[in-house]
Parts: sequence; C-alpha cells; structure tokens
Amino acid sequence: MTVTSASACVCESGQTYAQCCGRFLDKGDIATTAALLMRSRYTAYVLQREDYLLTTWHQTTRPQSLSLTKAEDDQTRWLGLSIRRSMTNGDRAVVEFVARFRIGGKRTERLHEVSRFVRENGRWFYVDGEMK
Repeated sequence: MTVTSASACVCESGQTYAQCCGRFLDKGDIATTAALLMRSRYTAYVLQREDYLLTTWHQTTRPQSLSLTKAEDDQTRWLGLSIRRSMTNGDRAVVEFVARFRIGGKRTERLHEVSRFVRENGRWFYVDGEMK
C-alpha cells in the first residue's frame, strides 16, 4: 500500500497521514500516549514497517524479527482500526482495539486484542497483548 502525506491516515483517525502516524513513522516524533502508539503500530503493520514495529516493542518481549513478507502483503488487505478503550495509570497503559483485515479476498477477519504498554524515559513501548 502506498500513502502520501495528504492521504487519509490508515489508522482511521480522521487526519492526514502527515498529521497523524506519518510524524511517528517518517519524522521520528515520539507518541505521547499509548493510544497514539497503538495507531502508529497499526499503520506500521499496514505499511510493512518492521523497523518501526521493532523499535516500539519493549526490549523484554521484542522478537528478533517479524515475518512481514511481500507474499503476505499481497494477500492481506487491512481494512481499518477501531480503538475500543484506552486507560493509562502512570507509566502503564492498556489499549483495546479491533483491526479488520481480509486475506486473499475471502471474508473479513477481526483481530481483537487488549494490549499492554509501558512508558520508559518518556517513550511508550508495546509490551504484549491478550487476544479476545
């Protein structure tokens, strides 16, 4: 998928890519909330930005690599993101979301997760998630 600065952000925030996730993925801005980090991570999955996903994954749970291959990209079509809730308690946060996608033109699937985040030195990191 190709996005431009003026494109609607794929995280469905209602902002342009440049105003929303593009500032994190392309310009190096730091997400100020766990919900913003969740949106930018969804966008990184859509755009196959493994570098960003690994950088924003907490070091204690970060995998060595991800399997974001071109073959998967050709078959997976991300359809949208819905943030159900976001709760912050100090340097810890939980974001519940539903991501919709289609693989190979078949029926629409849903990825429903409650994700945990931690803030260290002013930066939010994804820790892990529980599938619902």
